[in-house]
Amino acid sequence: MSSRYFYGTGRRKSAVAQVRLYPGEGTIVINDKSAEEYFPLESFRMRAEEPLKVTGMEGSFSVSVKVGGGGISGQADAVRHGIARALLVSDPELRPILRKGGFLTRDPRVKERKKPGLKRARKAPQYTKR
Repeated sequence: MSSRYFYGTGRRKSAVAQVRLYPGEGTIVINDKSAEEYFPLESFRMRAEEPLKVTGMEGSFSVSVKVGGGGISGQADAVRHGIARALLVSDPELRPILRKGGFLTRDPRVKERKKPGLKRARKAPQYTKR
């Protein structure tokens, strides 16, 4: 791959994706594996590639991703966020399209912390009258 690339960082829950877009034929490599190998479910691959499809840039960039942390669903969304940010660096005129699709907004939802005296974040121990 050439030395010229566009970079974007994507995050979701505790997953972080470092995305590089190289001008190329459209291959996607995630953690040194093909996208089909890394995301076995089609839904995760589709979610990750969505910004490229919406902007019509599917065949014009080869994507190289390093992703870690979280689970497979969070990683797919982190890759999606990273690709959208890298596309924005490559062409700032794509902002309205990416913004309308909601690809540039970092999803702020994270797991709520466990509170003292409770079993989980909100689940209380069973009440016993006697």
